[in-house]
Formats: sequence, structure tokens, C-alpha cells
Amino acid sequence: MSPRHSDAPQRVVEAAADMLARVGLNATSIREVTKAADAPLGSTYHHFPGGKQELLARATAQAGDKVDALLQQLLRAGAEEGLRQFLALWRERLIRSQLRAGCPVLASAVEEPSEGGPGIARDAAAEAFARWEQRLAEALQRDGHGQVQAQQRATLLIAGVEGAVALSRAMQDIAPFDRVSAQLLRVVAAR
Repeated sequence: MSPRHSDAPQRVVEAAADMLARVGLNATSIREVTKAADAPLGSTYHHFPGGKQELLARATAQAGDKVDALLQQLLRAGAEEGLRQFLALWRERLIRSQLRAGCPVLASAVEEPSEGGPGIARDAAAEAFARWEQRLAEALQRDGHGQVQAQQRATLLIAGVEGAVALSRAMQDIAPFDRVSAQLLRVVAAR
């Protein structure tokens, strides 16, 4: 088996996360994902016997893991500086995608599967959001915010970033993201 085929499941998961970020949960199809990943359709069903929902749950979890690792790294510089860098990365992603790519975790959180069944992608999104919230709350506490205040602000930060991304995509304008970012940085700076 060539290395190209052995990494097919990972390529499929990455392509699914990318498609989730651009078109959402219900518009993401296994056929299009496997085409984008240059992977055989049959082996995709072999690696993801739960079908589309299993694949999207895995893609959501992996996207959540990547953001969690990034937050862990960035927040070493402190909550304010880490958030500043995180927002800069999001801004760059929005501009680079011409405001077409959002957050795959949010996409999985806000859509119910059209074909019914369990919302395992939504469950993966909830787990990711909880980890990010905890990571941010811990950083805020290290910077002198009280425990309750840190938890509340961490929730606000996640909602603010995700909402700012959604607003900018909907309006096809980076200005809403910039306005929300400035306010989020103020919240983190206030003790």
C-alpha cells in the first residue's frame, strides 16, 4: 500500500473539517469530501462505518483539538497577549478565505443533521467548546481574574470570537470582526 493511500483517512477528516468550515454540516457530502481528499469513496466508508455523521464528528473533534493545542501554546504568553495572537490568526484566516471559511466546530454546533439520527458532531462541538472555555478560564485566572469572573469571561470570549466570525462572513466585511476583537481585548485587560 502506498503512503498516499495509508494517509487517506486523515486526508478525508481534514477535507471534511475544511468543508464544514465553508459550507456547513448538511451541505458537506462524503462524495465531495473524498473527492477533495483524493481518496477512494469505498475506503472512506470502510474507515468511517458510521457514515457521514461519524466522519463529521471526527472532523469536528480534530478541529477542536487543533484549536485547543493552539490556545494552549498562545496563552503561555498570558491571556491578553494569547488572545491578541489568536484573534490575529482568525483575522488572517478570514481574509485569506475571502470571508468564506468559518469555524468547523461552530458549523457542527448549530446544525441538526438533515437525515436525522444522533447529533454526534454537535456533541463533539460541545466538548471542544468546553475545553476551550476551560483553557481560557485557567489563563485568565493566572492573570489575576477571579474564578467566577474568569469563567464568565471565557464563555464571553468564545461566544464573541465565534459570533464575530459569523457576522463578518454574513456581512462579507472584516469590520464586525475587528470591532468585536477590540472589545474582547478590553474585557481580558480589565481585572
